[in-house]
Amino acid sequence: MAIEWNNNLETGVGEIDTQHKELFSRFNILLTACNEGKGRDEVLRLLQFLDDYIKSHFAAEEELQVRYNYSGYAAHKEQHTRFIEDVARLENQFRTEGASLPLVIQTNQTLAAWLIRHINRLDMELAEFLKGAAASR
Repeated sequence: MAIEWNNNLETGVGEIDTQHKELFSRFNILLTACNEGKGRDEVLRLLQFLDDYIKSHFAAEEELQVRYNYSGYAAHKEQHTRFIEDVARLENQFRTEGASLPLVIQTNQTLAAWLIRHINRLDMELAEFLKGAAASR
């Protein structure tokens, strides 16, 4: 079952939405691989991609927060830090245990659920703030 991008997830901040769509695309590659029995091969690729991509995505979001003096910056950054730690933990688990089916499922569930929750709550709050900041300039 693919995780679907829809307009309800759109923040209205082009750079952030484009990056979120890429993350959804990557998760769906993993889901497709799982459905084809190739999930184990795809997990490491996803984790390696995420290791780099989320750091640059989070840095872009955090730069906007700092630039516009966003009051929710500390909490938002803390969520980013925890997600980076979760990805690192999953990658370490993969390297020590191999790509077991439970790890593939855990990776998929952990990362996809976090992404949707994070966008719906924190990123939407940030987007509303940024829209207001842009309107007041």
